[in-house]
Amino acid sequence: GPAAAWYRAHADPVVGGALRLLHNNIDRDWTVAELASAAGVSRAVLARRFTDLVGQPPMKYLAGWRTSVAADLLAGSDQTLNSIARHVGYGTPFALSAAFKRERGISPSEYRRTFAAR
Repeated sequence: GPAAAWYRAHADPVVGGALRLLHNNIDRDWTVAELASAAGVSRAVLARRFTDLVGQPPMKYLAGWRTSVAADLLAGSDQTLNSIARHVGYGTPFALSAAFKRERGISPSEYRRTFAAR
């Protein structure tokens, strides 16, 4: 199941290393080339192994991870959208909003309002 896949991904020397880099440096302007270089493999190897083990390509995973962290901050803090955007690696609130809408189907401000209303 998903837990086993997640465990295998984290245990893999290449993919596990890439996941740790993304998680620990969420605000870095990553490219597949930089991630592959940091993991010590070619772009093709990283993309293939990452997709095989994680279930999606590295940059798609990163977008999902960024919006998850942003969602937690929107729900659990009163940080501004600008501050959250910078924290999770988007240069502008607009860039975060576009990614958030693509991943979650609603805007960050709508998402925050649903939590504020509870």
